[in-house]
Amino acid sequence: MQIGMMGLGRMGANMVRRLMRAGHECVVYDIDPAAVAALVADGAIGASSMDEFVAKLAKPRTAWLMLPAAITPKVAGELAARLEAGDTIVDGGNSHYHDAVDQAAALATKGIDFVDVGTSGGVWGLERGYCLMIGGPDRAVARLDPVFAALAPGAEPGTEPDKAAGTAPFGYLHCGPSGAGHFVKMVHNGIEYGVMAAYAEGMNILKAAGAGKVKRAADAETSPLPTPQYYQFDIDLPAVAEVWRHGSVIGSWLLDLTAEALKADPTLSRFGGRVSDSGEGRWTLKAAIDTGVPAPVLASALFDRFASQGESLFADKLLSAMRYAFGGHVEKKTGA
Repeated sequence: MQIGMMGLGRMGANMVRRLMRAGHECVVYDIDPAAVAALVADGAIGASSMDEFVAKLAKPRTAWLMLPAAITPKVAGELAARLEAGDTIVDGGNSHYHDAVDQAAALATKGIDFVDVGTSGGVWGLERGYCLMIGGPDRAVARLDPVFAALAPGAEPGTEPDKAAGTAPFGYLHCGPSGAGHFVKMVHNGIEYGVMAAYAEGMNILKAAGAGKVKRAADAETSPLPTPQYYQFDIDLPAVAEVWRHGSVIGSWLLDLTAEALKADPTLSRFGGRVSDSGEGRWTLKAAIDTGVPAPVLASALFDRFASQGESLFADKLLSAMRYAFGGHVEKKTGA
């Protein structure tokens, strides 16, 4: 079938390529003409404006947006003004589920369906497929099933699940009405924060396993290590990450990626340690608060990201100032 894709970044472009590999026709548009040209060279139909993009779509039109959450509602509104009843807008970005609920309600008055698709797979999705968490009207989701099936990983080799019993084993799921897809993806990303933080903290403890070999300053500003004999290990972090990949209960794709990163650069010298958050962790925690669900691990992981962005610097300075004020403690320089 035909589908339009607007937003040809790292994920959007590869999703187009995966769809074309499965035989679907793709009309593509992006504010970057080079991104359009690259996909046209691969067989897509290019458009140089939103008007041309819509004109090249066959009715009932389906336009899939892969855009930053901050601009998706505005672009969806501009696109909807060019569409008509029976058409469908799909939002596959990391948008807030509130926006999906509101967008769907507004577009329903025009007879336009709004489908929100939480999309996980990153830059590896072209080959591995994308896990899709879908929200929207039954009729629109059913019509787009061939597209979802092409993007998803498919059933595991050697299994023969009955699709009539549900599509989850194939890597995509209709989670409920508009907003449900982004809600599930939001929580998915909140969990991702927590899992990533656990791996990072564990590896950091392993990295410190040789602390007993390091001479520590004997002053009022340095906590002593009372049992240095128990911290005499030089742990090979890349090797540990690799062995955990084989039969361990904490094995995962994230661990696979961790092992590859440590193998390529054991000291992670190309990274500065600033970890961004694009919103999903905040929204997950807000939902937990609204519904009274405890989520201490996810909260800690989110706040740790804030700290990595420098948001704790003023508080840290104030702590140091208070220690100096009440005890005359002079701040030690980093590495001293």
